[in-house]
Amino acid sequence: MPLQIHQFPCLSDNYGYLLHDPASGETVCIDTPEADVYLREAAARGWTITQIWNTHWHPDHAGGNEAIKAATGCTITAPAGDAAKIAGVDRAVGQGDTVRLGAWEASVIDVGGHTLGHVAYYVPGAQTAFVGDSLFALGCGRMFEGTAPQFWDSLSRLKTLPPETAICCAHEYTVSNARFALHADPDNAALRDYAAEIERLRADGLPAVPARLDRELATNPFLRADDPAVQARWGGGDAVATFAALRTAKDTFR
Repeated sequence: MPLQIHQFPCLSDNYGYLLHDPASGETVCIDTPEADVYLREAAARGWTITQIWNTHWHPDHAGGNEAIKAATGCTITAPAGDAAKIAGVDRAVGQGDTVRLGAWEASVIDVGGHTLGHVAYYVPGAQTAFVGDSLFALGCGRMFEGTAPQFWDSLSRLKTLPPETAICCAHEYTVSNARFALHADPDNAALRDYAAEIERLRADGLPAVPARLDRELATNPFLRADDPAVQARWGGGDAVATFAALRTAKDTFR
């Protein structure tokens, strides 16, 4: 039986994710921005939450841990580098570790940069990666704690995933990200087509997430910091310097 993935809005612009394995009956929360919403969405499907996998420590990702654990008795897995700031952690994980939901296995990927310990969870059997705030459709997270070399290394790890991978990010920032991407890479025809599609989806009230990795590789300027055309405009030949210039520009872009 296939893994069931339920995506739903919470807070002002977060996405919540519940993963359910019908064979074992297990259900995992990817992050916990809003405990009541997660509990309600699980109950509506007859699912019992058995695990939480946190990507990083920020309250809009781990703030619901204690309430969900109190209600369900679930176990909490969190990144080792952020675990001291996360409530209720039962297991701390890092690069190369694996987690399981029934028979489904997920690889833990170090994607530090937004926070020092940020991780992503890649489920190869479902061709899906849950990336928190490390990578967004046409964007990436703000570099609150990490460095440009660290963050570029993190994105480079995500770039090696299979091109058909669905990138499940944690916020609906896609319209604003598209505006900056068009500013950063104005001659990219594939990006112009993608941005127009995003405008249509959002105008119809539909999510622009998840995004396919192959499309992001062709259009997301932060993943293209090693591309000569992007470097010529932003960095002059070095991927880290180009990434840093793009991230700084995005921080003040209006």
